[in-house]
Amino acid sequence: MHKGSLSAGLVYILVSFALGCGAPQAVDDAESSIDDRPAEIVALAPVEHRALCGPAAPGQMRCHARLVTVDGGISPARTASGLTPADLQDAYALPVSLGRGKTVAIVDAQDDPSAERDLNQYRVNFGIPGCTGSNGCFKKVNQRGQRGAYPSAEPGWAGEIALDLDMVSAACPNCHILLVEADSASMTDLGEAVNTAVRLGADAVSMSWGGAESSGDVAADAQFLVHPGVALVASAGDDGYGVEFPAASPHVTAVGGTSLAHSTNARGWIESTWGSASGAGTGSGCSTRQPKPAWQTDGQCHKRMVADVSAVADPSTGVAVFDGYGSGGWIVVGGTSAASPLVAATLALTGHSTDALGFAYRNRNDFFDVASGKNGSCSSASSYFCHALGGYDGPTGMGTPNGTAMLRGAHPVSGGGHDAGGCQSCTASSDCAHGEHCLEDTAHSSGKFCAPDCTADHASCPSGYSCADLNGTSWGCRPEPGTCS
Repeated sequence: MHKGSLSAGLVYILVSFALGCGAPQAVDDAESSIDDRPAEIVALAPVEHRALCGPAAPGQMRCHARLVTVDGGISPARTASGLTPADLQDAYALPVSLGRGKTVAIVDAQDDPSAERDLNQYRVNFGIPGCTGSNGCFKKVNQRGQRGAYPSAEPGWAGEIALDLDMVSAACPNCHILLVEADSASMTDLGEAVNTAVRLGADAVSMSWGGAESSGDVAADAQFLVHPGVALVASAGDDGYGVEFPAASPHVTAVGGTSLAHSTNARGWIESTWGSASGAGTGSGCSTRQPKPAWQTDGQCHKRMVADVSAVADPSTGVAVFDGYGSGGWIVVGGTSAASPLVAATLALTGHSTDALGFAYRNRNDFFDVASGKNGSCSSASSYFCHALGGYDGPTGMGTPNGTAMLRGAHPVSGGGHDAGGCQSCTASSDCAHGEHCLEDTAHSSGKFCAPDCTADHASCPSGYSCADLNGTSWGCRPEPGTCS
């Protein structure tokens, strides 16, 4: 710790003594002004950006997408720029051959009339197979679950929808996508849309929107957000240090935002909190209303702490999006609106839609720790509320997804559908996800099942599986006793 004076050192000692060794480390004023971000992040060129959605009226939610602009205006391009699906898949080690049979729902307000067309423009551009209504991959409904009778179109929310659909496509190309459009941006309408998404079979639901905490949040939480076994995921906000709902719900996985850059380290990428000490960037902090869930054990916040995990959100490291209706072409977008669908799709992809709540706290080694950067100013005793540190902190939670590590902890289920292969019966390889084959386990007389490819080392299979010669010619990940039960 920097000791600018005897009094500063004395304050630190007294605070440390009062908090105990397990408490977050206190920092003095001099320390809080230090830019601790890695050189790769500091070197990023700043960009102009603005909110895609206008200010929210009282009782309304606002989308958390930030559009990169030129001289204050939209400048749609004919070709894509920004982070691509390949970038995101590499940065977060996503096992994208999986995900078949999973459905990720996007819940947003208003209508995007060109949602399906724009989604497939994005996918075609990056070599991802089409996701359409005709092939059963894409479905769009209103908040009552009906095709047609959609709400009125609005360019800002349409851009949000485009971003969300593209991020699910990037993280889980084999996932089905359900778009549920709420009649308005009120919590009541958006909440009804969440209930509809779950009723229609969503494994994970992304909510890239939020609003200030209010007295009605606990009731709304009980009415719309209690869905055991379904991963509800919400963005933490884009206004810096501070808490929003529904991210503050204890029934939701709250997603903060990072800056993501190439690096020469072993991972090839490096991250820091998206934000600054002046207060811009990802949301975070201690709720004033929501109770603390049992799986959250930080010491200084006695209610719900935000966030739980994080992903890229900085517009300076924004993602490529095709938004034909709202913007007229290719745009670059940031905001925690990008992070929420990325995390929702990753949970579905890796088989953790059923145990998403608290998963990161139970499996911290499945996430890339983010230990630098700030999104505002907070007291030294609770510096982790707004300053990324090693381990848990508010702006980035337990870190960003490491999809390969998350997959090793997946728990597939028997009887149709699968999370990591080996528990889904099949008759042909067309029944299986890309990268899996329908193999007969003649050694164990177990019939045919979908098996991920592997080599003769157990490290290439998820936890609960072993790589085995199944039939004298083919190697696959064989479930160990109890894995599929």
